[in-house]
Amino acid sequence: MMGTPSGRMRQTILEWLKDPAGHFPAAPRRDPAGTGVTARAVAAKLGVPRRTAVAHLDFLTRLGVLRTRRVRCRTYYRRDEMRIAEVARMFEKGW
Repeated sequence: MMGTPSGRMRQTILEWLKDPAGHFPAAPRRDPAGTGVTARAVAAKLGVPRRTAVAHLDFLTRLGVLRTRRVRCRTYYRRDEMRIAEVARMFEKGW
């Protein structure tokens, strides 16, 4: 899951999304902790093109560790804490 060289980038994204308000500036009338974070904000923080950030966010979404929410024309990403805990338990048990 996180074994590729870009896995470090995915781990970094997951760490940032633990405390989105601390890592991403709040948009007007939007709370990053409640609404989530856009791919554009993640790309800017990583220093990569938006398309690259979207690829990582989509991968994490397909794994089930991120949830998405569409608001007008933007997609917001948040951690799915229950799924992350479930995956962590699977690794603790030895898969």
